[in-house]
Amino acid sequence: MMADTNTDAPLLTLENVDTYYGSIHILQEVSLHVKKGELVCLLGGNACGKSTTLKTALGIVKPKKGTITFDGKDVTNVGTPARVKMGIAVVPENRRLFGPMTVLENLKIGAYVLGDADKDDLERMFELFPKLKERQNQLAGTLSGGEQQMVAVARALMSRPRLLLMDEPSMGLSPKLVEQSFEMIANLHSQGVSMLIVEQNANMALSVADRGYVLQTGRIVLEGKASDLAGHDELRRAYLGR
Repeated sequence: MMADTNTDAPLLTLENVDTYYGSIHILQEVSLHVKKGELVCLLGGNACGKSTTLKTALGIVKPKKGTITFDGKDVTNVGTPARVKMGIAVVPENRRLFGPMTVLENLKIGAYVLGDADKDDLERMFELFPKLKERQNQLAGTLSGGEQQMVAVARALMSRPRLLLMDEPSMGLSPKLVEQSFEMIANLHSQGVSMLIVEQNANMALSVADRGYVLQTGRIVLEGKASDLAGHDELRRAYLGR
């Protein structure tokens, strides 16, 4: 796991990005950035473009317009494998573990960009998530939802990312497990891990984030410090249930 400590320089920048799925215009002039060591949340309802934003940052979706920069380098036309090698990792929606494989095997897969799983990296994951050490020989598909989330995060961290992307970390979890998941996210943030989190649970996301953006039908309609967004009247009515 690699943490960046210079918080002045943007690590990831999307500038005036437009994306399409066929003829459907998904993202419209989206601009956002994540600084080193920062936790940024991207909020919004269903089908507003949140996951597409993550896929664009990772290179799965290529924009028709705009620029994507990672650590000062233009990566707009750089493919996903190269971006992963540069230090971008993702915890996908619904975790997408290899169910018939053990926890340990799933973690080792996370280190493929490094060539092989390092014993020290595995030990670090077991320190972060002691439950996984107990479960390391258990099939990932037999774990609880919360434990599967731990595996998904640990698998991403095995590549020693400089930026961690998380797609709907609360999806499919009970309220108690959602709280535990965000405690885990806050702990990673306290260690200096840079993160961009896509999330519908605005209350939880804003409680751990430094800054946030709100997407609505493919456009950024609000942005600011998490504390300011949490107190924003329009956001409270639309997403916070108040």
